[in-house]
Amino acid sequence: MKQATPLQHQPDHQNTVAGAFSAHVDTFARDNLPPRHLWPAMDFASIPDLVYPARLNAAEQLLDRAVKGGDGARTAIHFPDGRWTYSELLEQSNRIAHVLVEDLGVIPGNRVMLRGPNNPMMAACWFAVLKVGAVNVCTMPLLRSRELSVIADKARVGLALTDARFADECDHAAGNVPVLERVVRFGDDSSQSLETLMRDKPTTFTNVDTSADDVSIIAFTSGTTGQPKGTMHVHRDLLAVCDTFSALVVKPERDDIFCGSPPLAFTFGLGGLLLFPIRARASTLLLEQATPPHLLKGMQDHRATICFTAPTAYRAMTGNVKDFDISSLRKCVSAGEHLPKATFERWRDATGIEIIDGIGSTEILHVFISASGGEIRPGSTGRTVPGYRAKVVDETGNEVPTGSIGSLAVQGPTGCRYLDNVERQEAYVRDGWNLPGDSYRVDEDGYFWYQARTDDLIVSSGYKISGPEVENALLDHPGVAECGVVGLPDEERGSVVKAFIVLRPGFTSGDELVKELQDFVKAQIAPYKYPRRVAFVQSLPRTDTGKLQRFRLRETE
Repeated sequence: MKQATPLQHQPDHQNTVAGAFSAHVDTFARDNLPPRHLWPAMDFASIPDLVYPARLNAAEQLLDRAVKGGDGARTAIHFPDGRWTYSELLEQSNRIAHVLVEDLGVIPGNRVMLRGPNNPMMAACWFAVLKVGAVNVCTMPLLRSRELSVIADKARVGLALTDARFADECDHAAGNVPVLERVVRFGDDSSQSLETLMRDKPTTFTNVDTSADDVSIIAFTSGTTGQPKGTMHVHRDLLAVCDTFSALVVKPERDDIFCGSPPLAFTFGLGGLLLFPIRARASTLLLEQATPPHLLKGMQDHRATICFTAPTAYRAMTGNVKDFDISSLRKCVSAGEHLPKATFERWRDATGIEIIDGIGSTEILHVFISASGGEIRPGSTGRTVPGYRAKVVDETGNEVPTGSIGSLAVQGPTGCRYLDNVERQEAYVRDGWNLPGDSYRVDEDGYFWYQARTDDLIVSSGYKISGPEVENALLDHPGVAECGVVGLPDEERGSVVKAFIVLRPGFTSGDELVKELQDFVKAQIAPYKYPRRVAFVQSLPRTDTGKLQRFRLRETE
């Protein structure tokens, strides 16, 4: 860690990328942004609310201003053992900020790793890191030391704040990566715990005067295609996703209580469970355990009104929803992977709520195509979120005709900036457009219809087949609990469709069921799309955020 400097330090260097003075004394993040000509085009003019001042600290905008605006006594965070008001969250964050600067030597621009389940201390640490002008590197609780070592090394992380119950893996990572000099625990009463260091600290703190374009977080991709990559987002970005998707599509109210399962390290969870509720002056329910039964119980016990989780969880909750009183729930949001129409319909039948589907990415920070309320069309991801624009293009970047399948291209107020990875940056951003790697078609009304991940589109005997479309058809069968469909090499057809299926209780695998499933698919969609090969498995490979890892299904062959 660099030696701490006074908070009033005025940097004498200029952020030449953004053209504004940076507060970062440790310039690693800025120095490892991609070359400016490889950035996507950023649009902050399409919506008045996206015009932010050149200098802003997102923690100040989100949290401090809520208290200054008179909302200090309102509940900010619910958790199984109690609640924190906005004032309590601010005071805890301020104490931690003092510890970071005075005891741990953090200076603006340093990267700080956060590790733990979703709980109030994780939220307070997250805000504290922004307050001191440092960069949040939030990690999934299930990651092991090997994975943490890679992240710490890539982001040059010098300090980790970790829930004591998850500290061992951080300690091991520190032993592997010399740059990770210190691991500080919270959630215990040792003499060097974060709580002990916080005890006599002031409850007020002067936030570092960061530039709107100073890097605020480095979010690592969840690895659906292999090695995770660091994506960098600035303070302005954190507000932009609140003022587009949340404000204009989800449309939360002050009395809403958000809940969900994604960890805060997953940008879907960071937005849905922290940024969006705090920006709306609403509240959030943070659950350390958010499996479907725990999530349903949390909704019931805390009268949650808005839920953020993945299609897999909605599918799993459908069968148990009748055992819980979730009558308070009024909106449900899905992202992270494609929402099958069968899951949408089953959840609607069970709860009366139509799920707000959306597509986002770690690289673009949050959702950029979605629809809510009367705008929802089952099976479609929706239309571009206000503030963004999207099109479907061919391999040369030219827009394809309406109804044709191509690659999704997106622009808006947020976009991809990989950490020290020019090769990946050149692949993700072309001619100013973000290419998330999804195949779509768009209809005459501007609705986008997901086909597959670009590298998951199956070409068999000249036909283009969407793996998720076959999955959707299989999920309509009463015996299918989960499934994953991929294309495998085949001498005769080039590729052949193979389905990996997890059965529901009461169904027995075998040739007879294979034929039944194949005939079922032929009756649902074009017969050439049916899975010529079927394997019954106990589970499907998924990331910590619930995304299906189709590359691992292909590797099994």
